[in-house]
Amino acid sequence: MRTEISKLHQRLGATIIYVTHDQTEAMTLGTRIVVMKEGVAQQIDTPQNLYDHPVNQFVAGFIGSPQMNFMDAAIKVNGGKTTATVGDTTLEVPADKAAALKAYDGKTVVLGIRPEDIHDEEEALQAMPNAVISAPIRVYELLGAEVFLYFDFAGAQMTARVSPRTTARRGDTVKFALDLSKSHYFDKETQQTITD
Repeated sequence: MRTEISKLHQRLGATIIYVTHDQTEAMTLGTRIVVMKEGVAQQIDTPQNLYDHPVNQFVAGFIGSPQMNFMDAAIKVNGGKTTATVGDTTLEVPADKAAALKAYDGKTVVLGIRPEDIHDEEEALQAMPNAVISAPIRVYELLGAEVFLYFDFAGAQMTARVSPRTTARRGDTVKFALDLSKSHYFDKETQQTITD
């Protein structure tokens, strides 16, 4: 049905308003999307910008499947280095994200990271040694071209989208590298984006 609607839109060249609760439909059909919550527009943007630059935690969690992972993170600024501590694990925040977090020194924010930005390959672990976490796998879900690994970390339920060549299975404790260059940070009170 999505394909037929898309073909119709291309053939007519007319403006079409399409209302849906299915974010996949919105992302594949829309050129501009209005994300609404309780009757209030949260963000009006292109599908890619909604995905890459959500204005708040609601939009970040709504756009993307599986949805973005969220964790509470204590921010600490020490000279030129900014860290985010999640549970007992301290992660180094990339410099381009750190500038916006200076005002949050000593405060807790919400760190968001998409499932595809969590890696279990050895190359990623070596390339991102300052952003490694470890957790036992609760659920292994093979989808053919990809695998979803579900695990708990510091009280948060997490999902990683990894290669089907992964050796991780249910019950294994796995090390993951978080690609923090693609991380998002949200104000814990307002849920607005601090840095994306």
